[in-house]
Parts: sequence; structure tokens; C-alpha cells
Amino acid sequence: MKKTRYYPFERNRYFYGKLLTVRDFESEQKYFNDKRRMMNRLLHGSGVLTGLQVVAVDDKSVSVEMGAAIDALGREIIVPTPMTLKLSMMDGFSNNEYAKNVYLCIAYDEKDKEPVHAVANSSVRSDEINDYNRVLESYRVFIREDAPDPASLPLANLSDQTVVLYQDSKVRVLQTTPRYVNPGQLFEMKLRFEKTLKAGRLSFQYELAADRVEAMDGTTIAFQEPQDEPDSEYEMKVLLRADSTASVKSTIGVQQGSAVLKLDDRQLDIQAQAVGEVQIIPTSVHEKLMNDFVKQSLEASLEAPTEPCIYLAKICLIKMGATYVIENVEQVPFGEYVYNSSVMYRLGQTSQYREDTAGQFVTKSKVKTLAPGQPPEFKVNYNKAISELSFDLSIPAGGGSGIAGILSGVADIPVEPFTKIAVSPFGRATKSFFSGEIAHGLGEGNVLIITSLEESSGDAFSDMLSSGDRVYGGASDVFKGSEFEPDAPEVKIGTIAYPQKGTFRIGVKVQQTSEPMNVRVRWWAYSAEMASTVRSGGDSIEDALSAAMREAASAGSGAE
Repeated sequence: MKKTRYYPFERNRYFYGKLLTVRDFESEQKYFNDKRRMMNRLLHGSGVLTGLQVVAVDDKSVSVEMGAAIDALGREIIVPTPMTLKLSMMDGFSNNEYAKNVYLCIAYDEKDKEPVHAVANSSVRSDEINDYNRVLESYRVFIREDAPDPASLPLANLSDQTVVLYQDSKVRVLQTTPRYVNPGQLFEMKLRFEKTLKAGRLSFQYELAADRVEAMDGTTIAFQEPQDEPDSEYEMKVLLRADSTASVKSTIGVQQGSAVLKLDDRQLDIQAQAVGEVQIIPTSVHEKLMNDFVKQSLEASLEAPTEPCIYLAKICLIKMGATYVIENVEQVPFGEYVYNSSVMYRLGQTSQYREDTAGQFVTKSKVKTLAPGQPPEFKVNYNKAISELSFDLSIPAGGGSGIAGILSGVADIPVEPFTKIAVSPFGRATKSFFSGEIAHGLGEGNVLIITSLEESSGDAFSDMLSSGDRVYGGASDVFKGSEFEPDAPEVKIGTIAYPQKGTFRIGVKVQQTSEPMNVRVRWWAYSAEMASTVRSGGDSIEDALSAAMREAASAGSGAE
């Protein structure tokens, strides 16, 4: 690790008659660069600021989009235009093995440009007196085939500790535990499995070796990679509980000789020695972490790798014949992002909103009618993903018409104006209109639907004669030309039943009309159970229906 010396800061002091040399101008630039970069490092951190997405453009090439980043020394990295790169042509890519994961990295770089004539070197040969007039702050993109040490990543050990339990060219197993917990607190240990896609099916089992920590589901830890949809990364969480003793240190790791790590049937030699440490403290974990951060030395805060870089993508390769193809690309695999103050403020507001709405949920209810004689049902379902609590109530059909198994209602079907030319230039000017799905209330199964045309004149004189409401059964054109002719145009009525859904639909075919109107259709529905009941009682279906229709007519609209 390299502790970069940004400080102490010295700046030029100018006075009249001062002789300015190259050293003075260089120190002028260094003063402002070092101050800015130190502030970048301390105030913002390091990582991707915006853009820099990596996308596979074909089987062997990727594209890096334009964007900006800050490295671990606080230096800005700007990619002004997208670039396409072939992996095999990049620095760091080797052709020794194609079934592997590689990491696309970006680092700060400077390049000299704009050669000019150096006047001070005029005594030298003309072809050797050129120097460069500009320094281009640029970048370089390269490949690393090994995953980084978790401890080397920025702020890696701020709140958690990650240790490597096993690592080779195909598999890496990491264990992450919190740095601090309170006595008796439940906490999670995370196991992360990284592998190449074609390495084989991964399985890992071992006995947990833990001091002052209890595993809630037993000390045997087992992971088995699922067979469907293989992936290159998996995460497993193990629930632990800390000892009730405060101000002690707990160690968590793998019991010696108990680990069995396999790829398909091939067992890997694992000698796990790394252990994680968890401190059990009586005070607030949040305050302890904040104190550790603000009280660390300036040297520790500015500590950085000798050659810092940012891991833009993990690229999973699979072998295809004598070469390789890109299987998938994972963006910024180690979470190296920089969030500005505005973003953090917005995220804070979102967190506050989620805290305010925590525990709240949306309620939804649905009522379903069962066939007569079936027992009622009540179901409650909770969908945690969308915070929805639903109540489903199923009740047997009641005596909406006064006779079990027969229900009645009305459906108003809107009819829009239309002309003969709009429908068809030949034949009669008729058009069909349909209702939505209607639940008849008798539950699933076959039902018989009987319909009739219903009219209400709304005329006071007709009401006095009790002839204002009329229900036409069968073909209404029978009354055409008489005093009993319906006000609506000629209507033909049809029905479609959906036995599995317990619903039906009504359709009407009407003649040409120039005004919008509603066609009201009264319907009666009876179930097969009712049919068997009336037959066993000696009554005909027609008699039962007639009784139901009389009662429904006297009750008004009935069960709509």
C-alpha cells in the first residue's frame, strides 16, 4: 500500500522581479492538483460517478460507454466518447484458459502530446530538440484475471469484515460478518460463492467454528447450487446470535477438516484458515462505526493501492471450441460507486418515506358466490412483495329469487348510433352489442340462462294503468304494429356462458338507430342442482322458472 503525500501544501509567493523557472510553474500546478485530489478522496471517495457502462457488442468484444470516475488517489477519470474493445487484444488478457471470469478495469493515465521546438536545446541536433507542450489527462483500460482482495476495496472494512475461505481460478468462497454487534443480537453471516459458468455444479458443506456465537439453525452449514438457470454468483445467509456477554471478541470460521467443497463430483482441496472477527459491544453499533471513521488518522484515510484502478465489469467467458465467447457482463461487481450530496439527500428522503410507511399495506377483498348447499369459505392472503392483504369470501347462493338455485338480474347494454353504410352496404342494417361478463351467483358449473327484453315507459298515465313496466319474452316483433309494440328497435338476444368462471355474457343485435340508447335485458339463471330438485319434487322446470320469474318481477330488479 502507498500513502500518498499530498501535504504539507506549499504555494508560490510572487514578488516584483522574481525569476520564474520550470520548477515554479510545476509547483503551481501541483499545489492546486494535490488539494483538489485530496478533497475528492476525503469528501467523495472513489468509484464511478456516472456512465461507464460495459456492454457486450458481440461474442468477443465489449463497449465502454462515456462517463466519469474518481480513483483512490482522488484523480478524475473522464471517458469522453464510447469505445469498443476486443478482449483478446487488451492488456492483461491471456490465452491460457478460456473458461474463466475476467475483470475489465480502468485507471488514470497521462500522455504527453503536441511536440514543439525547445529553444533552450538549440545547440543540439534539430531532430532531438523537440519536447511536448501539453499533458493529456487520460485513462487506460485493461484486463485483470484475478479478483481483488476484499480488504483492498475502498471502505471495505468500514462496517463489515470479509475473508476468503477458498480461492482458485474457477471458484471463490467469501465470508462476510459485521464488525460490531450488541449482546444477544441476531445478525446475519453472508457466504458468497463466485464461480465460472461452466465450472460445474457447486456444493459446499462444513461445520461452523464460532466462539461466543450461536447458529440458530445448527452448526452444519450446507449450500447446493440449484440445477435450473446456473449463475456465476450466489449468496447464502446464516442467522447467528451473539453471546450475552459484552466487551468480548467472537471468531467465526470453518472447523478444521470439516469442509467439503465440490464441483460436480470433483472434490477440491480446501484448507480454510481465515476467520472473521465480531466484537460484541454494549454501546450503539452505529455510533461506534461513526467514531471509528471520524477518528482514524489522515494517513489511514488517504491510504491507497500503489496502482489504483476501478473494476468496471466482471465478464464471464465460456469455452466454445478452440476459442471463447462472452456469456454475460456484470456491471461494477464490487459496488465502486460515488454518490453526490444531492443523490444522498434524495435517497435519505426515500428511506424516510419507507420508514414512515413500514408496516402499512393495501387491503383488497373479493366475494364469490358458490352453488347452493356448499359450505362458505374465507381465505386471507398476504403478498409481502407488494404489501397487499387480500380477503376472499365465498358464500353459497341465497334466495335472490325466492327459490334455491334460481337467480335473476338485469343488464343494461349501451347501443351507439350507426348507419347502414357504416355496417354493410348490402343486406339489413343490423349491428351487435355486448355486455361485460356477468356473475350469475350460482358458482361454477353448467347453468341455463333465460333472457327477456325489459322496458320502462316512465309515463305517468301508463303507471296509473300499471302498464309502464313491460317484459317481452321471446320475439318482440310479434307485437309490431300493435299498441303493444316496444319502443326499442327490433332486438335479438343471445347469451354465452362460461361454466368454469361462473359468469356469462349477453349480446343484442339491433336494427339501425340514429340515437344512443340502452337496451335493458332481464335474465334468469338456474343451476343443474335446481333442475334435479324440481324433477324429484314432481314439478317441471317451467313451473319452477315461472314461479321464480313472478317473484323476481314483483321484487323489482331483484339481485342485480
